[in-house]
Amino acid sequence: MGTMAKLINLLLIERDMEKKELAQRLNTSPSNISGKLRRDNFSEKELQDIARACNATFSGRFILNDTGKEIK
Repeated sequence: MGTMAKLINLLLIERDMEKKELAQRLNTSPSNISGKLRRDNFSEKELQDIARACNATFSGRFILNDTGKEIK
């Protein structure tokens, strides 16, 4: 698993969110999310969308908006 995929998985854990819920929030399929995580293949726009779906900010990293915690 690549670096960005690991960060996204940590973000999902922090938000107590399953990949299925993330897929629903992004209006895509769970298999699409799983494939992108497997390939570690995300555009910056997709990363921004994931951040918004998780109430976070992405600037090359994820920072939780409500707590300021950085996901590393």
